[in-house]
Order: sequence, then structure tokens, then C-alpha cells
Amino acid sequence: MGPGPSDVSPRVLSALARPTIGHLDPQFQALMEEIKAALQRLFNAPDHACVPLPAPGTAGMEAAIMNLLEPGDRCVVAINGAFGGRMADMAGRAGATVVTVDHDWGLPVDVARVEAALSGAPTKVLAFVHAETSTGARSDAASLCAVARKHGALSVVDCVTSLGGIVVDVAAWDADVVYSGTQKCLSAPPGLSPIALSKRAQAAISGRKEKVRNWLLDFNLLMSYWGGEGGRTYHHTAPINALYGLHEALVAIFEEGQQAAIVRHARTHEALVAGIEAAGLSMLVAEKDRLPQLNTVRVPDGVDEAAVRTHVLKHWDLEIGAGLGPLKGQVWRIGLMGASATAWHVRLCLTALCEALNAQGFKADAQAALAAADGKLG
Repeated sequence: MGPGPSDVSPRVLSALARPTIGHLDPQFQALMEEIKAALQRLFNAPDHACVPLPAPGTAGMEAAIMNLLEPGDRCVVAINGAFGGRMADMAGRAGATVVTVDHDWGLPVDVARVEAALSGAPTKVLAFVHAETSTGARSDAASLCAVARKHGALSVVDCVTSLGGIVVDVAAWDADVVYSGTQKCLSAPPGLSPIALSKRAQAAISGRKEKVRNWLLDFNLLMSYWGGEGGRTYHHTAPINALYGLHEALVAIFEEGQQAAIVRHARTHEALVAGIEAAGLSMLVAEKDRLPQLNTVRVPDGVDEAAVRTHVLKHWDLEIGAGLGPLKGQVWRIGLMGASATAWHVRLCLTALCEALNAQGFKADAQAALAAADGKLG
């Protein structure tokens, strides 16, 4: 129950064990087309090119930045946590002129401040994180994509933690490049990064003056394999079994229903927060800006946060995450993602956390916490 990876369901684990076939086998090519169509449905991106990149979510970030930016391009990056900072680092490596809009960790991105930065000069790309995994804050993707379009910039949206857990609506946002990971709310193993590219983004990549500074993730090359129009050209050996797992995870989320999965994440989040507060703890992020799938809990004064994590892992076989950057030692990050977003996980976490806190002399009433959670679960 950390910030990822989430629990992988038995049906996905079973799919991973299917016999490996060739990456140009006709049966596998049919599976590729099913995955592409399913990702378009999941992102709600019917007019975007949607493919899974053969690497974790950070590869989606790098693919977006490196394909769109060339030396001298201006890139505005909103930073409200660790992953916005990573975007800025990558943009600098691409040779772009990087303008950052920095926020305190735990706050959503301020749309007005971003628009002011975009107004400063012609800008090629606006990059931001929809669901900041390091803090548990959600930003307004629709408004940020709108200001990017207003100022003639392409939008790059990090949805690694949001896809499958809250609404991701690429068509409604009119976003240009949106990427995610398989190991969060989709509950597949880490190692693939679903990505969606608009026609505007594809045109920008095709019209580059220089080669993309990353061979594996160069969409001009990659789509010769994943595009499927007029046959496929060998580009890389696809991770066959990982794609079996992703396919099964996509089947599972559509069987449940995307809206039902979003409601499940919200319901378990409400129960966990109720229990956390009944135990005498508090949340980092304001209620209106919280992610249901990534819950950031403040460490009480006098409590050794690392000792708490060690206790719950040793005695309950439960992993929760530590804080990053300026939040190191100040928060725990508790994931309710995909197959881990259940009432059982909420009760397990509250029981284990209260026991660990009491072992350090902090009075946390487990029965009150469980009663508060059960009141939300019904």
C-alpha cells in the first residue's frame, strides 16, 4: 500500500504466465491492436495514437519531452512535487529553455501563475503532473490544457498515478501528450507506459529539425512497429508477457466499469481518511485537492516515521511509502490503487498503523479508527 506498485490481481499474474510468442506473430499483432483500442477507450482519446511504451512510467515522461522539444524551444514546467521537477530536468537535457513555475509541495498547480509564465514568450510545451505521486495533490488538467492551447503551446500531462483511479479525459481536455504507468491504478506489473499523442503532437514530431535524442522512444521510429498501417517494421523486441498482463488488466477494468472503479477508489479513500482522523492523525493535502489513490498522512511530532514503516512491514507484511524531498521524514504515503483499493486494505492499514504508533507511545485508538472507516464503507 505504498505509492506503487499496487497489488497485482491473480488473473493478471496468470496472464503473464501464458506461452511467449514472437513479437511479429500474427496472433500477437492482433493483441497489439486490441491493446491500442483499449488504451484509446481508457484515456478517452479516440483521435490520439495510443501505445504502451516498453519501459516504466518515467519512459512516458522522457518520450513526451524528448520527442516534442528541440534545442532552443521554450518549455514551461509546473513543479508542485518530485515529478514536475523531473520533467524540468528532462526538458533541460533536451536543450530547451526551461521556465519553471514552482509551488509548495502539497498544493495543486496554480493555473493563473502558469498562464502568466506562458504569456512571457512563445512557448513550445507546457508540462505538468495531473496527480503528483510525491504529495497526493490533484491539479486541474482541463484548465491547464486550455491555457496551453490559448497560448499556442503543446500540453504534456503526467497521469502515471491518475489513470484508472480518477477521471482522465484526454478528449475533453484536448491534451496533446498524456502518459501513465501500468503499476498504479491498473494493477499490472511495472514496466510499461501507456501514452496518447494528439495529431498536433504527431505533426510536431514529424516536423522536427533534428533527430529525437532518444532512439528507443523516437515516435518516428516506434510507430513503424506499433502503427500497423501497411505492415509492421521491426523496431524492438516487445515485452510479450508484460503486454499479456496489461491486456488482462484492461479487460478487468472494463468488466468492472471505469466509473465503478473511480467510485471504488473514492469510497475507500473516504474510509481511510475517516479512520486516519479518528486515530488522531491529519492529512497533508486540502480535502478539495486530494487524490483518492495516494493519501499523504502527516507524521505526528515525536514519532519516528521510519520505525513505523518498519513495524508494519515486519509485523503485518504491509508496505507504506515515505516522504520525498522536503517531505522526507514528515509524511507517510499510503496507496489505495487498483486491486489495493478495497475495504480489506483500509482496515488492514488502519489496524497496523495504530499498532505501530502505540508502540512508540502515540495513543492511536484502532477501534475508533475502524469504526469511522466502517461508517464510510457502509
